[in-house]
Order: sequence, then structure tokens, then C-alpha cells
Amino acid sequence: MRLSAELKLRHLEVFVEVARQESVTQAAEALGMTQPAVTRTLRELEGVVGKPLVERHGRGIRLSAYGEMFRDHAGRSLALARDGVAMLRGLDEAEGPRVAIGALPTVSATVVPDALAQLRAEGSHSRFSVISGDNRYLLDQLRRGNLDVVVGRLPAPDHMVGLDFDPLFRERVVAVVSEGHPLAGVPHLPSAAFEDYPVLMPSEGSIIRPMVDRMFLEQGLTLPRFPIETVSATFGRRFALRHRAIWIISHGVVRADLEDGVLRLLPLNTDSTLGPVGLCIRSEHQLSAAAARFCSALRDICGT
Repeated sequence: MRLSAELKLRHLEVFVEVARQESVTQAAEALGMTQPAVTRTLRELEGVVGKPLVERHGRGIRLSAYGEMFRDHAGRSLALARDGVAMLRGLDEAEGPRVAIGALPTVSATVVPDALAQLRAEGSHSRFSVISGDNRYLLDQLRRGNLDVVVGRLPAPDHMVGLDFDPLFRERVVAVVSEGHPLAGVPHLPSAAFEDYPVLMPSEGSIIRPMVDRMFLEQGLTLPRFPIETVSATFGRRFALRHRAIWIISHGVVRADLEDGVLRLLPLNTDSTLGPVGLCIRSEHQLSAAAARFCSALRDICGT
């Protein structure tokens, strides 16, 4: 019997969602299916591959060793199928195919809008959607085929399985305060600076947080005991301007405010946080013409 007669697209959709949620119940809710239907589909898939893909773990489930082996193949196959359908559907749309872009905070206020403005000026009629979020969420959406490209910092190696990275430029983390802050313009940072004022830090799990933690250790600085963790540019900017906070964030997020004099750099050596920013794309993904033009516009703007 041919594999196509046994293996259906719904098998992959269910397996990928169960693997992501690590829960049959939550996968059923996300897919709009009943729990028995999800379980039955999993059993059918296990019958096709001839191996158990999930196993009980405490009160829930987890992927078996075979399931872990199959996860990436299933995710890539599903993403490629979605890419093909989206491409063909887009061919008949006068406004062009939609390009879904994931943008981390460091680029969502700088090079990404500049690239889209350039395409608009060139007469592009493609539809673009820009989605912000933390790195883990955006890469998950990229792997599932819901995003065409993610623009931001180079992820950790263990998050790059099945993905390619194309560097655009290098960027560092900075510490800034409002123009009227007592620390604005000081030649040396007082030892108690991070205790005397509120501190906004990158969230746990963000790409730049380990770099910031390491920077503090390397310079013998005490980590803030009660930081406010955020990667929101809107929240961070408002809090820093209104509440005398020290804001530790990627330079790109605050570049315009630094150029305008609204925010000021603190005299803190952040050389160790310098790292590449670029494009993350699925290894097997064939970009649409519109997505390729967006990536090309980004490279032009960044001079790469």
C-alpha cells in the first residue's frame, strides 16, 4: 500500500500540535477537535509508522524517543505543505501573496519598518503582516509555517535546528535613562545605581538576558534584586521616561530616542553583549518572491 493512502495531513497536524502542547487536551482545544478524536488520530499515525510516538508521563504525556525522532520531520513536512498551499492561493490574488514576518523588539522599530517602507515606495502590492513576540514564540511559529521569516538576534544553537541564519549587522545591549535622570551625563556609574533606581531588564528566556547576566558578573556588578522584566519597547520607554528607571535593552530599540536626546547612555561597558542580528528562515523553505524582496530590502538597508 502506498504511504499516501495511509498517511494524511491531519495526522501530522495533530502530532505536531500534541508535541508542542505536550497535552492531548490542550492540543484538542487548539485544533478545535475532541480529545477522543485527537487520541484516535495519534493511534492511527502510530499504526502507520509502526512505533509508539507518545507515552504517559505523570498525569500527562510526553513524546517517546521515537516521537522525538519524528517531530522535526513532521513539523518540516507540515510547514512545507502549508507553504505550497499559501503560494498557490496567493497567485490569484491581485494584491499579491501575504508575507508573515516575525520581528523581535530590536528590529521592529528600526530596519523592519524601513524595509517595508522601501518596498512600498518601489510599488510593491504584496500584503505584509508583522508579528512581535519573544524569540521562543516566534521561532515556534516559524517552524510551524505560520511565519515566513523571523528578524532578530541569533538564537542559541539548540534553537536553530532546522533553521538557517543570515546575518545583517551586529548590535550591543545598552543601559539608558531619561534625559532628566540624575544619572544622565555622569562620567562614572555609582556602585549603588542599580539599587537606588528601578531597573528594567530583558525577560528570562529572551536571547539577550544571558548576555546581560554575564555582563554584570564580568564587571563585578550586583544584579538588581527586584528588576522589572520586559522586552516591550512601549512599556520600557514609558516607564524609563516617567519613573527614573534604568533601562537595559538592545541598542536598536532605543536608537531613535538616543539620537533625539530623549534618552541618554549610561557609562557601562557592554562590549561583551555585542552579537549578530539577522534573518531566520526554515532550511527547506522556498521563500515567495515577495518574501525574498523583503529580505533583499533588509540587506540593502543594513548594507550587507
